[in-house]
Amino acid sequence: MTSMPFIATLRRHILLPLCVFVLGACATNPVTKKSELSFVSEAQEISIGTQQYLQNQQSAGGKYLLDPALAAYVSEVGQKLVKVSDRPNLPFEFVVINDSVPNAWALPGGKLAINRGLLTELKSEAELAAVLSHEIVHAAARHGARSVEQGTLLAAGAAIIGALTADKRGADLIEFATQGGATLLSLRYSRDHELEADHYGIDYMVRAGYDPKAAVELQETFVRLSGSKSQNWLGGLFATHPPSQERVDANRARAAGQPGKLFRGEETYRQKIAGLIKSKPAYTAHDEGRKLLEKQPAQALAKADEALALEPREGLFHALRGDALKRLGRVAEAEKEYGEAIRRNGDYFAHYLNRGLARQQQGNRAGAQGDLEQANKLLPTAAAHFVLGNLAQGASNPGKAIEHYRLAAGSDSEVGRRAGSALVRLDLPRNPGGYVQVEPVADKAGNLALRITNRSPAALHKLRVAAVAPGFSREYAPSGVLKSGQSVTLPMNLRVAELGNAANSLRGQARGAEVAE
Repeated sequence: MTSMPFIATLRRHILLPLCVFVLGACATNPVTKKSELSFVSEAQEISIGTQQYLQNQQSAGGKYLLDPALAAYVSEVGQKLVKVSDRPNLPFEFVVINDSVPNAWALPGGKLAINRGLLTELKSEAELAAVLSHEIVHAAARHGARSVEQGTLLAAGAAIIGALTADKRGADLIEFATQGGATLLSLRYSRDHELEADHYGIDYMVRAGYDPKAAVELQETFVRLSGSKSQNWLGGLFATHPPSQERVDANRARAAGQPGKLFRGEETYRQKIAGLIKSKPAYTAHDEGRKLLEKQPAQALAKADEALALEPREGLFHALRGDALKRLGRVAEAEKEYGEAIRRNGDYFAHYLNRGLARQQQGNRAGAQGDLEQANKLLPTAAAHFVLGNLAQGASNPGKAIEHYRLAAGSDSEVGRRAGSALVRLDLPRNPGGYVQVEPVADKAGNLALRITNRSPAALHKLRVAAVAPGFSREYAPSGVLKSGQSVTLPMNLRVAELGNAANSLRGQARGAEVAE
């Protein structure tokens, strides 16, 4: 069967404009000087990076706050490299992320970050410069922007395929391509991008006066560590920046032709990270406690106390105490620990989220709502939206509850599924068409039917659907339960010829349904 009405040709309306758009979008890469497809402008690059920067910091662990001088030092080294880069006018920023996993990343437009855990593994300012220059090249050479462009082209191409395919397979392609494009930024950099970032990063190092051999030594270290199977490295830097002997060899060849006796700064670097090294055992205890939390909360609590004895200023350690106490059923004490975490770092979403959940568990609805709303301002999460939806529903505010449930339901998680189920129960009576798709279809003999698809995450029954056209309206009540994602075809006992010209305007409607218990 094919969908009604049939789709007219889209060559003039879609294909030609897209071809003109693509052919007119070539530009010279500011770093490699090569001609490449480019339709994300510099202003858009900056906007993308700015919009995502704070939320990326939050999801990565939040800013490291205990040593502002260290953050200033990292920024100072970064800005030295920016001045000699190919795009010094980009609004580059550098932050230190409060996470022990060795990692560094760059967003379009020059928004960069390096984890506390990677700083403790470096041996000199020149090695720090090697890491930062590599990330600066990723931004300056538009590697992130090119991922956005690739995703946009995938989605646009799939939309054309979908429009030219008059059945459901087209919609499937559109959905697949759009999802693929949306995740491109989270994928590892390509081999070519990594080699480019190494190659031009060494150029930036030399221009700024840093010994390029540090980049070679750093890659040698990374290759050695990649064989250790350490989860910290495998889940951090190596996941997005895979090391290889090819990169070591390329760096060595590039550095060989550069000037010698440039700045290394081993002693300077040791002095700058002295405080970080001193506090490393405290973070090690915290990380061990995190691993113990699920199955051994009492031991996790002991690790949190050990960490706080070594470094009482760190909010993460109070947060671990709170998590352990909550698992032990001591929710009131946990709430106080989350408050201590907020007092030490009031700009990290997880502290507000956890205190909000603890307050909700204790019946403090107003306190929970305030904390969860603040958590969502810093980083929206399905958990916060779901509980805010529950609070809104309890306060007889179904509109606000639906808003929160809909946002939470977008998460591919257990919380997202629970939110989706709550959303359907609340919204289905007023909006059945948002969850039940009804399409008129016809077979080769001209017999009409309704293809009914349950787009909700819950099983539905007691459906009422209709077929409507000018001068025609007929309602149907299919029996049985329609599972989530399931489709059924319901004969209309009507032929296309019987509708005449009205067949071209035939539409399906969902008029009612209930969640099947």
